[in-house]
Amino acid sequence: MLPELQEYLDNAELEMQEAIDFLKRELSHLRAGKAHPALLDGIRVEYYGASTPLSQMSSVTAPEARLLVVQPWDKSAIGAIEKAIMASGLGLNPNNDGQLIRIPLPILSEERRNDLVKLAKHTAENARVSIRNARRDANEHIKTAVKKHSLPEDSRFAAEDAVQKLTDKHIHEVDELLKHKEKDILTV
Repeated sequence: MLPELQEYLDNAELEMQEAIDFLKRELSHLRAGKAHPALLDGIRVEYYGASTPLSQMSSVTAPEARLLVVQPWDKSAIGAIEKAIMASGLGLNPNNDGQLIRIPLPILSEERRNDLVKLAKHTAENARVSIRNARRDANEHIKTAVKKHSLPEDSRFAAEDAVQKLTDKHIHEVDELLKHKEKDILTV
């Protein structure tokens, strides 16, 4: 691989890895059968006029398979945290005892499980599109660089082939992540 073209390959790999990382974060927010503290990662709480991530205001644990416990560091914020959890759209009903918040996770209906699988598939497809966009951009940069620097056409084909291999590897990783999450969601 010519050094002039390696930079485009490195950039494409970085963009593809960012798509994978984004997918992992998004899938961790989808609720499967078991309680997992990452379920509450996206929640932000209005705290003294600022929108603060829940993780910066409390500790979240899963002492049981179907229960999350939120222990705020500032007890005066317990009402705001409870309100933010209810408004999150996760369908959770927190119980507050003045010291901590217990969140029992209801059993998912089959319909809700299927909706979550659809959402996971949609998120995975967005990651695939992002990976393909990185491939397209890299190939365009490679073609331009070959013309601009009068590089041999064979180097262009080799670079495009390397970009395609990266794309295939990352698309396969997306498929594996989706398959694992789908199994997680559908397991009762």
